[in-house]
Amino acid sequence: MRFVWRIIWGLIWRGTVAVMLLLGAATAYYYAQLPDLAAAVDARYRGSVTMLDRNGNVFAWRGEQFGGAIDPETVSPHLVNAIVATEDRRFYRHLGVSPRGIASAIRINLSEGRGPLSGHGGSTITQQVAKLMCLGVPYDPDTWESEADYEQDCRRTTIWRKIQEVPFALAMEFRYTKDEILSVYMNRAFLGAGTRGFEAAAQRYFATSSADLNPQQAAMLAGLLVAPSYYAPTRDLDRAQRRASTVLRLMEDQGYLTAEQAAAAQANPATLSDRARQDTGGAFADWIMSTGPDFLTGETTEDVTIRTTFDPAMQAAAEAALENVFANQVREGSEAQAAIVVMSADGAVRAMVGGRDTAGTGLFNRATQAMRQTGSSFKPFVYAAALELGWRFDDLILDAPLTLNIPGSGPWSPENYTGEFYGEVTLTEALRQSLNTAAVRLSEEVGRDAVRTVAAQFGIESDLADGPALALGASESTLIEMTGAYAGILNGGSAVLPYGVQELRLIGDDRPLFEQTTGIQERVISESAARQLTYMMSVAVAQGTGQRAQLPDRPVAGKTGTTNSQRDAWFIGFTADYVAGVWMGYDDNTPLSGVTGGGLPAELWRQTMEGIHRDISPRPLPMIDPAAEGRRDPQVVEYGPGGLIGTPPPRGTLLGPAPQDDADQILMRVLNGLLGRN
Repeated sequence: MRFVWRIIWGLIWRGTVAVMLLLGAATAYYYAQLPDLAAAVDARYRGSVTMLDRNGNVFAWRGEQFGGAIDPETVSPHLVNAIVATEDRRFYRHLGVSPRGIASAIRINLSEGRGPLSGHGGSTITQQVAKLMCLGVPYDPDTWESEADYEQDCRRTTIWRKIQEVPFALAMEFRYTKDEILSVYMNRAFLGAGTRGFEAAAQRYFATSSADLNPQQAAMLAGLLVAPSYYAPTRDLDRAQRRASTVLRLMEDQGYLTAEQAAAAQANPATLSDRARQDTGGAFADWIMSTGPDFLTGETTEDVTIRTTFDPAMQAAAEAALENVFANQVREGSEAQAAIVVMSADGAVRAMVGGRDTAGTGLFNRATQAMRQTGSSFKPFVYAAALELGWRFDDLILDAPLTLNIPGSGPWSPENYTGEFYGEVTLTEALRQSLNTAAVRLSEEVGRDAVRTVAAQFGIESDLADGPALALGASESTLIEMTGAYAGILNGGSAVLPYGVQELRLIGDDRPLFEQTTGIQERVISESAARQLTYMMSVAVAQGTGQRAQLPDRPVAGKTGTTNSQRDAWFIGFTADYVAGVWMGYDDNTPLSGVTGGGLPAELWRQTMEGIHRDISPRPLPMIDPAAEGRRDPQVVEYGPGGLIGTPPPRGTLLGPAPQDDADQILMRVLNGLLGRN
């Protein structure tokens, strides 16, 4: 037995020596690889984007927010106590690894029916920092698809990783002081809602510095460490408060709070700041991130602040209108969707609703991403081309049966929504009733190329149909494109590029990297043509298909749109102050049931604009006074089956008698419009 014992003892002490030598070598290796403290505190690969509304207030965050480097000496002592009480009560007494804690965690996991390393990890704060530092392995975009994949891989718990954590933790204990290790932890821990570190989390959730946290706020932040996304107060405040209550009890048990202090904190749980409770503008913020330069938005490695055109009051009005319409005027269980865009006449986007889920982020944005047929909401560009080519608002067009031969398709005969025809009508009347045959006749007369040119110059960038159905909105576009094109009519005929970024700067820099004050582009149609078109569109709202969009205290101009089989319903219109667009439909192109552009979309538009204009004094629209324009005896253009009947006037000229001295001006305007010049 003594011989056997000597063999066993020899194996034990030799094995122990070998393990200690290996552990020492591994510790020395990791010690040499550890970065200095400043690099360890903030090793983010990605930066952050903070968005301000038009008033300078924060409304959205993207990327990884980092409030600045902190340490145990600069933060509230309640925060240090809450972290230690929750995560590692023996932090200041061990050498980075707690065998007792690991054994206790394994026992709990096995007793709860899990694997020994599943669930409770028994890791000390030092070991958690080792995970945060990924055992010294830096992020390599060529190795991992994203930083999220990198971090998920770093957090994987395997036997081999637990073994590696031991020398890495020991190396940190030799290289850094306890407060320095805690500093790394407090700065690198992810705490939900895109926050990295306790300073960012304190500002994000409570709009205060980590130095000013009270016990209940510190407890809520420390409670996030176990599951930051699950316990984030912006996701579920009640759940976060219950978790904070547990942390407060631990702080009392370990002597960090007196019974009176703990009772007071339990009676007054932490709540979110007003800024943190604001859950709005997600679609707008996503749009900003998708349209800005990647190296300063989605892929930024810097901390960026963007001052935007976003107006939270207008956003609230749009969201309230959407909720009211779908709650009271749409059948229960309907999966129909809607989108809203509000902008100024210069293209500054003020509000954006990308769908019925107004609280989510990273969702499909129907305002900017959905390509849908525009229907009759496209018709104003047909009339814009005609007005620019010399037609007048009171010129006549024939609304009668029409058949056109389309190469490769055969005869095509458009019909009006009512199934009736109205004979000779003015352009204003044709737009008021949204007559299809009249719009097609007008498009064929002025030329489809002219219509496409006007629409494209107003900002509709998608491919436009080649055939005569162009006039009826057979082409697809996005809501933001269409709304921006209508903004060009409101501002007097100049195209706009919808924009949301007013200023972009790196945090800490005095001078911005980018500034924008307007989205006005080149002129497309003359001011006279725009004023006539605005008048015609105001009649469409006052007496035509858009009557449900009327506002009680101010004039409105706009146009409805409904596509074939009612798959899409639009209303886009404007007051003297703002232009707004509304789209409704199903994502899978299911036809709407009894919904046209003059119905629920117009109603949704009206409720949105009523909220927006509640405190804005009424102003007249920039349009003509038809009584002051005089009249003339216009010529009527007729199209019969298969083509034109009679001899029309030359394309691009006035149908009625025009003063000779205006002809050259008209021709130059047409040419400049087609060439995209001012």
